[in-house]
Amino acid sequence: MDVSPFKPSLVKAVFRDVTPMHVSRSAAWAAASVTRTVLTEIIDGARRAAAEEARKKLIPGDLLSAIERNVELEVGDKWYDHSPTFQGLTGVLYDAEGVIVPSRKRGRSRKPSAVVGAHRFEAGVKKLLRSRGATAVPVMVRDLDGIASVFLTDLARDAARVVREGGVRRFGTVTLVMSGEPAPPPSPKESFRAASARREDGRTIGRDDVLAATTIQLFGGSLRQRALTEAREATQSQRRSR
Repeated sequence: MDVSPFKPSLVKAVFRDVTPMHVSRSAAWAAASVTRTVLTEIIDGARRAAAEEARKKLIPGDLLSAIERNVELEVGDKWYDHSPTFQGLTGVLYDAEGVIVPSRKRGRSRKPSAVVGAHRFEAGVKKLLRSRGATAVPVMVRDLDGIASVFLTDLARDAARVVREGGVRRFGTVTLVMSGEPAPPPSPKESFRAASARREDGRTIGRDDVLAATTIQLFGGSLRQRALTEAREATQSQRRSR
């Protein structure tokens, strides 16, 4: 499996923006892998939309088509309010006289946010596009940057919440699947190891915490299962290479 274009150092920087907890090496690799899987699926969906119009370069319309055709790809939705690509899809506010209420102006904030930090993902997104044999117009690249940043930030928040509120033992029992999707339980060995680690250290985000957060962020279907599988493979591969 290809190495994720999103480096562990970037992943840990995003986690530091939302939590003071320590992030283990395997957790960083897992989060990078999950983000890669999600972005890859979005890019592939956009490529199919572009191919239908005999185009090779991706444009924002291809992104919208990919999301409309596959509800699993509707991730990082906090970015939608900040991108012209999604105008009209998140709802327009009207006052009592039927006049459109302008969106709130966004001032500079000293607090790091997924939107402000989206540019950090540009190198990884471009690398991922190349690996899929795709090119994209700049505004499309910015949208992919933003979606990746918001998704990973939300993943970090949920992973921290998993640690604070009981870890994999609690969230791992929540079955978020689509109709007809098999949901095999985690192996007793993995569950015991995760539960033991959580009792010993409530200040470290581990791989299993990221996997649990993934089940929260990705509500079901093949994308979630593939993200979990590839994240496990990525962390196992890194352990073997050390």
